[in-house]
Amino acid sequence: MNISHVYSSNPVDRGEKERRDDQWIADKAKDPTSKFLPLKDLNVLVNKGDQDGLGWVGAADLERLGVDASPFFLGSLGGSAHFVIDISAQEKAVSELSEENGFRFVDARSVTEILSGPDSGIVAQARAQINWHNRNGFCAICGGETYVKRGGQVRKCSKCEVENYPRTDPVIIVVVSDGDRCLLGQSRRGRLNRTNTYSALAGFVDQGESIEEAVAREVMEEAGIQVGQVRYHSSQPWPFPSSLMIGCHADAATTEINFDNDEMNDVRWFSRDEVALALEGKNDTLAVPQPIAIAHHLITAWVKGD
Repeated sequence: MNISHVYSSNPVDRGEKERRDDQWIADKAKDPTSKFLPLKDLNVLVNKGDQDGLGWVGAADLERLGVDASPFFLGSLGGSAHFVIDISAQEKAVSELSEENGFRFVDARSVTEILSGPDSGIVAQARAQINWHNRNGFCAICGGETYVKRGGQVRKCSKCEVENYPRTDPVIIVVVSDGDRCLLGQSRRGRLNRTNTYSALAGFVDQGESIEEAVAREVMEEAGIQVGQVRYHSSQPWPFPSSLMIGCHADAATTEINFDNDEMNDVRWFSRDEVALALEGKNDTLAVPQPIAIAHHLITAWVKGD
């Protein structure tokens, strides 16, 4: 199934061969044809006004702005090397890259309202990469300071020399159905628990656990419902901080809800008609997540019988 979600469709060639050549990376970081995407506090630089789009700058711009920070290689696109660079601590650069000069920094969630699908895919990679580097300055094995290798794909410990790679956390997200009803819930830890918005059930995949096993466990833990057949729908990178949402549909084997009060605010069965109206924004008692989220598309597919 060919589904294009927000934060997917990244057009960048990540260049596995190029990543292995540290000298090539260093040369490209100074190349006038290379492009750099600045981030500030994980917010993304975009062009202001009619020229909305990612705010790429050149090596000469970084030098002019006095940026003293290491860029990380994203990949190649259109014959140019593309990098992301964290300028949070670069006061002059942050000040210069302002609305007065045609730029602005935008939160990575709301930036999707003004970007094309491919650009949002670049944002997902860029934000996740910067966040990982910010969190992994020291080795989890011995506590030694780490340094960047392979353009940012690896951080190597200066003491024990272990190589640390960025991690992506797999998360299942599932719409469980029983004929013309589907199971939706509100997590106590989520952003929806004080609204009338209900979403698909979701949870992290445990070590040594298949997707199907994770679906069955999470639905039982959150709703007290047993599931039968599990079907994969699509996936979505989710850079908060770095997850892969694995979207599924599942058939209910039982229907009596017994949800976890510690984890869930509420879990309910909703009819196809109720959910269809919610998707149209015409249900005063039920709302569903917006199209930025894979949950929206899982729910839509169930309503349509896809």
